[in-house]
Amino acid sequence: MKIFIDTADINEIREANDYGLIDGVTTNPTLISKAQKDGKKFIDIASEILKTVNGPVSLEVVGTKSEDMVEQAVKLHNLGSNAVIKIPMTLEGLKAMKILRQKNIPVNTTLIFNTVQALLAARNGAAYVSPFVGRLDDIAEDGMSIINQIKTVFSNYGFKTEILVASVRNPVHVLRAALIGADAITIPFDVIKKLAMHPKTDEGLSRFLDDWKKVAPDGSLPL
Repeated sequence: MKIFIDTADINEIREANDYGLIDGVTTNPTLISKAQKDGKKFIDIASEILKTVNGPVSLEVVGTKSEDMVEQAVKLHNLGSNAVIKIPMTLEGLKAMKILRQKNIPVNTTLIFNTVQALLAARNGAAYVSPFVGRLDDIAEDGMSIINQIKTVFSNYGFKTEILVASVRNPVHVLRAALIGADAITIPFDVIKKLAMHPKTDEGLSRFLDDWKKVAPDGSLPL
């Protein structure tokens, strides 16, 4: 399962990249607005991310009409060959996806909340579909259940569209996505850090270090 980081903060991206975990980045207008520090413009933020990451970087259009989405998508894709364009799951979005498919511009269909929406995006050639599992959990639905459904539907018809689990809130979402066999998951930086943590790991490490001081009081490893 590919791991993407869900942020536009270049420092978070670099740190997560140093862990050797990051296969790509997803952004959205909200994340871009949070990253606008020291007078940085959107194009500066997007260009820096595209140069920093070897994998796909999802950049989102803000138009609501298909012609505006397509125009913005072309401009965004020109910023870097690894740019993937986020298009909302709307009727106008479907029109834009069809045109972008003909232009060979990869699309990440965003704001998906049910399996049929994912099916429509896959039929229109989306490279990724992004179901928002956390937002479904917020309204007392089981967000991860649609990942299982989408996986079944895509398998039924041999779609090459990748399932990119989004709106991830905790490590349990990550575990369930991996058990289902999602192609990718995009994770906020704070959740990425939690993935490697366990109190028993900390306890064990502390005990090993304490015991080693009995061998080498200064804690060194004499070789």
